[in-house]
Amino acid sequence: MTLLSVENLHAGYEAGGRQLRAVDGVSFSIAPGETVGLVGESGCGKSTLAKVLLRLVDPAAGRVVFDGMEVGALKGGPLKAYRRQAQMVFQDPFASLNPRHTVAEILKGPLEVHGIGGRAERAEAAAAALERVGLPREALSRYPHEFSGGQRQRLGIARALILAPRLVICDEPVSALDLSIQAQILNLLSRMKAELGLSYLFISHDLSVVRYFADRVLVMYLGRIVEAGSWRAIFSRPLHPYTRALMEAVPTPGRRRHAAPLLGDLPSARNVPSGCRFHPRCPLATPICTEADPALRFAGAGQQVACHHAPDGVLQ
Repeated sequence: MTLLSVENLHAGYEAGGRQLRAVDGVSFSIAPGETVGLVGESGCGKSTLAKVLLRLVDPAAGRVVFDGMEVGALKGGPLKAYRRQAQMVFQDPFASLNPRHTVAEILKGPLEVHGIGGRAERAEAAAAALERVGLPREALSRYPHEFSGGQRQRLGIARALILAPRLVICDEPVSALDLSIQAQILNLLSRMKAELGLSYLFISHDLSVVRYFADRVLVMYLGRIVEAGSWRAIFSRPLHPYTRALMEAVPTPGRRRHAAPLLGDLPSARNVPSGCRFHPRCPLATPICTEADPALRFAGAGQQVACHHAPDGVLQ
């Protein structure tokens, strides 16, 4: 069974008179109760993809299907109903909360927008949402600036969950937090998944976080998915040189060997390289990599990879 299906999705922006291809032919699915991790460097299109899934940005082509409904065709009431079922937790736990609103106003706002309950029911729902994420009811009268970063992210999670969504998109939800607080927020998200039967799209640039949290991993580079598979398969046998580079960049106690850093910077989405878009930075690049764009294909163990040099799922 599939909750969310993304089919050949394209999205971009006009910048300086040129088209910026932020999402360029992305396909994947999320099952009920599944957590899919989406990893890649800043600027690879992850946040744009998240906005397209919630119809905050309209796609240029492709389809997003949620529980049998084509999201791109939704308008008015049906679109509003979809957004009740698909919510987001944002990266910056301060910028995503209105500093002029109390916690009670922040949490009751989504309920008011969707016409859920009366005044007393909304107040009780806000208090219960706070307690669910480990904050006291007394916090309802306070403002966002009175909380720590980790507490503000708990408020963001409470706001996302108060509508009882089925899918939660987490856009770098712990990257702005200290390591000790990151673990607390990840544990909270895991508990909410178990208690509420949630599905997550968990976006991060940090593979160590995704390894802890995700059932399945998508690796994104310059608008494309270049590798996909279960977290166990990805971490035990990375097939794409970009995935390998991301993994080698994760500090590991006791490991002495270190991969050479990626060559150069991420190219601009306004000027995508010909052929394989990773070839200007790839240590395995050969002439075919500059000429032909590799398709994402199955490579054993349930993995998919887009690399000319991984035909059998093994990089030399």
